[in-house]
Amino acid sequence: MKSRILWFSLVTVAHIFTSQAQDYPSTPPEVSPMPMKPEMTEIWEPEVPVVTPAKMLGNAPSDAIILFDGSNLDQWVSKDDPTKPAPWKIVENDHMEVVPGTGYIQTKMKFGDCQLHLEFSAPDEVQSVGQGRGNSGVFFQDRYELQILDSYNSRTYRNGQAASIYKDHAPLVNAMRSPMEWNTYDVVYTAPRFKEDGRLDSPARITVFHNGVLVQNNVTINGQTYYIGLHNYPEAHGDDVISLQDHGNKTQFRNIWLRKL
Repeated sequence: MKSRILWFSLVTVAHIFTSQAQDYPSTPPEVSPMPMKPEMTEIWEPEVPVVTPAKMLGNAPSDAIILFDGSNLDQWVSKDDPTKPAPWKIVENDHMEVVPGTGYIQTKMKFGDCQLHLEFSAPDEVQSVGQGRGNSGVFFQDRYELQILDSYNSRTYRNGQAASIYKDHAPLVNAMRSPMEWNTYDVVYTAPRFKEDGRLDSPARITVFHNGVLVQNNVTINGQTYYIGLHNYPEAHGDDVISLQDHGNKTQFRNIWLRKL
C-alpha cells in the first residue's frame, strides 16, 4: 500500500513540474553573430594628409620647416642676445661653421615634439683628442643635449661621445664617419609632459639614427643634461628653442630641417 502511495506521489509531482515548465517560453537557440565583411574593419575618415617626400634621401619633405639650407641664418639668433643675428659664418653658400668664442645660436621658433634632420662635420683639420675634437651639441627645448663630437678613432667617456644623450645614454654603437665626411642625425623627439602643479608627468624620450644606424632606441631622457651633477627636471616648461653649441671648435652644419609632430 505504501509503495502505491509513493508511486502516485511521484507521478503527481512530475505532472506539476511538467505543467509549470509549459507555462514558460523555451530557451531560444543561440544567435549567431553577423558574418564579418571586409568593409567592417575599414576606416575611411578622416583621410590621411598628403606629404610629398623629398626626391633625395635626407632632403626635406613638403611639410618641413627649413631651419638652414646653406643660404642664410635667418632662422637663427645669438643665444647670448636673441635680438642679434646668429654670429656664425656661412661657407661657400653651402654650410655654416661655428666661430669659436661667439657663443651658442638658437632658433627663433620654439618647438616641442618633432622630427629633426641635421648634418654635421668635424673641422677639416683634426686637432686635440676626446672632448676637444669637433665638439658641439644640439639641444632640444634648450635643455636636452644630443652630443656632437668627432668620435672617429677617438676615445672619450661613452656617455659623452657622438650620438650620446650627454652624460645620460651612450649610443648603442659608434657610427661616426671620418672628419672629411658629413654625418647625419635623424631624430624623433618627444617632449616631457608636466602636471598642472608643475610635477613631471612623463619624461622626454628620443630616438636617433646616426648615419642611418639606430643609436638611441626610444630612450628616456632623465632630465636636463648637465655637465656636472645628476640630471633632473627642475621646473615645468613648454615648447622652447633648439640651440647649437659653441664649444670652441669649428664644427660645420648643413641641411637642417624639422617637422612638428
